[in-house]
Amino acid sequence: MRHGKKTNHLGRKTAHRRSMLANMACSLIEHKRINTTVAKAKALKVFVEPLITKSKEDTTHNRRIVFSRLRQKEAITELFDNVGKKVAGRPGGYTRIIKLGHRLGDNADMAMVELVDYNELYIAPRPAKRTKNVAAAQVVAAPVSSSEEE
Repeated sequence: MRHGKKTNHLGRKTAHRRSMLANMACSLIEHKRINTTVAKAKALKVFVEPLITKSKEDTTHNRRIVFSRLRQKEAITELFDNVGKKVAGRPGGYTRIIKLGHRLGDNADMAMVELVDYNELYIAPRPAKRTKNVAAAQVVAAPVSSSEEE
């Protein structure tokens, strides 16, 4: 029975699992999306989202906390300089898991993990704020042609 066991051990010892998740998190920060198995993707999401939350506030203490988990200076720099500033207004949910199907060799469920704010296909421009009188707003927004100006 698995009472009280919250983490997926992924068939690895603790040190191996922590190193693997740290390496995957650094790759995700560097490349903005990675392909992996669904189980590893779910474990990575739990691992990396608190680190991205820490990167929103660029302090020495937060950098040291994140460095103790990731252990790669380039990834820390990228996380705090670019990613943290881009997700500053988002209250959570920094990663997205997209299932890709099965791997050809062993039929493992595959998934793509990506940072939400870096995929331009899913970022839609926000619609203009609607007013009560939609017809009046359309008249005001209509362009004036050159023939009407004379």
